[in-house]
Amino acid sequence: MFNGTSLLKNKRLFQKKYSINRKIVFSPLLVIPLSLVIISSILIKSVQREFLQSDFLNHLCTGLLGYLLAIFISYIPIERIKKYLIPFYFCSLISLLLIYFFGVSIYGAQRWLNLGIFSFQPSEVAKLSTILILALVLERKYISSIKDLILPFLIVIVPWLLIFFQPDLGTSLVLIVLTFVMLYWSQMPIEWILILGFCIVTSIFYLVFPNLLIFWIPLMGYLGYRSSQKKIIFSIFTLVLHSLVIKLTPNIWEYGLKDYQKDRLILFLDPSRDPLGGGYHLLQSKIAIGSGGLLGTGLLNGKLTNLQFIPEQHTDFIFSALGEELGFLGSILILLLFFILITHLLKISKNARTNFESLIVIGITSTFLFQIIINLFMTIGLGPVTGIPLPFMSYGRTSLLINFIFIGLALSTLNRSRSLRNQ
Repeated sequence: MFNGTSLLKNKRLFQKKYSINRKIVFSPLLVIPLSLVIISSILIKSVQREFLQSDFLNHLCTGLLGYLLAIFISYIPIERIKKYLIPFYFCSLISLLLIYFFGVSIYGAQRWLNLGIFSFQPSEVAKLSTILILALVLERKYISSIKDLILPFLIVIVPWLLIFFQPDLGTSLVLIVLTFVMLYWSQMPIEWILILGFCIVTSIFYLVFPNLLIFWIPLMGYLGYRSSQKKIIFSIFTLVLHSLVIKLTPNIWEYGLKDYQKDRLILFLDPSRDPLGGGYHLLQSKIAIGSGGLLGTGLLNGKLTNLQFIPEQHTDFIFSALGEELGFLGSILILLLFFILITHLLKISKNARTNFESLIVIGITSTFLFQIIINLFMTIGLGPVTGIPLPFMSYGRTSLLINFIFIGLALSTLNRSRSLRNQ
């Protein structure tokens, strides 16, 4: 028998489902990344003038594929993927290990695996697997003692070592930062974050200003004394940790870094020391950005970009092309889009339904934010060249797809939190 009430109810359900789909498709979390991909595709076309040799179509098609992938992932409740995370983590470790036997070397770095049909960068996949497995470990664990750090650090140290010795300094730094942020999100005391983070400062002081260690090391011991109820024990632990860093620093500098990485870390302080070598990228990048002025030269009209003054500009130095062709105002607009994206992700992490989802999104947020800051500092000469790409804009198919997977996971968390509020 025809039931008008049932038909009306089904119609309303269909309309509700359709409206949710529209919210996802036109969400700022998807519109902003897709806009960045389109703009960067034009910039890549400007860098690589020959149509047949240009990567702009690859970048654009990968971005559209990532856009659809993010929409698909947004409908999958994150809780359902938990049982696959441990196998996924170990598969990512295996892929990192295979790099050392079958990896493809480009510009002195062995970071890619060639599978015939396509190649991919396992270190990008490792960022995703590390965030997911850390969230799984930390969702029911509040960091309140040293022993609580053992398992999280074991999880991170293995992929970190495999990535660091590829060598891939940029991605190894990303892993460190997202780990610290996720630990802080698990209520790890901020003093502990500082004690661990300041290990880098200790290394720098040892290499550049060794006399300052006389004051710096006792200061670290005092910070350890103030940061725990077991004051004496934790103070001793802090002193031993930073003393160990001093001991290992010369070995890491000598054997852990390639010569070109050492040059990058030194030359960013004074690129003019080697204007045609290690300092060339930094000098030309600053010139390109400065030549853009207020409004820029216009898309596809950047002289330094068209003439390829900056090698591999379509990857890590894409922001220099943006600065030249869209100028100061265009650069500010892109930064505003990134700011809106990060703000939305922070809001999602705070309102997430579970600790697991919140930890995933904050790990994603910290990854994006750190990469944006370091890449921008690198292109304007405020930081060394580290090989960290600009999310959604630097050319790289693996990193672009992983970034859209991140967006899909954030959208899934957002959908779950909305459904909880509507109950």
